[in-house]
Amino acid sequence: MKNNLASMMCLDLFITSQEAEDYNAIKDLITPTKAIQVPIIGFGFYIDYFSAEIEKLNRQKDINIIKDFADKFQWIDNLDEIFKDEVFETIVLTNKKQEIIWVNEGFKKMTGFSKSFALKKTPSFLQGANTCKATSSRIRGKIHENKPFKEIVLNYRQDKTPYKCEIKVFPLSYKDTTHYIALENAI
Repeated sequence: MKNNLASMMCLDLFITSQEAEDYNAIKDLITPTKAIQVPIIGFGFYIDYFSAEIEKLNRQKDINIIKDFADKFQWIDNLDEIFKDEVFETIVLTNKKQEIIWVNEGFKKMTGFSKSFALKKTPSFLQGANTCKATSSRIRGKIHENKPFKEIVLNYRQDKTPYKCEIKVFPLSYKDTTHYIALENAI
């Protein structure tokens, strides 16, 4: 009972305070019990919860940055409605000429390209040899219509590996369309 892990507190301190000779004398007596497994299993649930909370905070941070842009450019669009129920990995914000002015941290995770590399480029830099020309043409046409749309396009990461990307594009306007926001997911 004296050396049972389940009944010891601060076991790491206890073990590290032992001389080598004393530790060797008791190490075979210290055996883990099933009771000690509960906190370890419980920790996994905690990590899952903590990760989900971090994701929520990062999502809200990204939305708040977009709202700062909205204040700066006086967009009349309802951003809360745009983001409502949307799941996304990446946000890409472009100007009227479709030059990237901001991307979130998810962009680097999805594409491998840094924020600074992406700035002032058009999102078409992600396209490659096997990107469907008809899809690219449809995207250009839908952008010129100035209406929200969804499309799936074959893009390429920095390491040249292809991935399918679902994009949802929303025009943002003051009096006329001034910017576009794309919410993206690798599928």
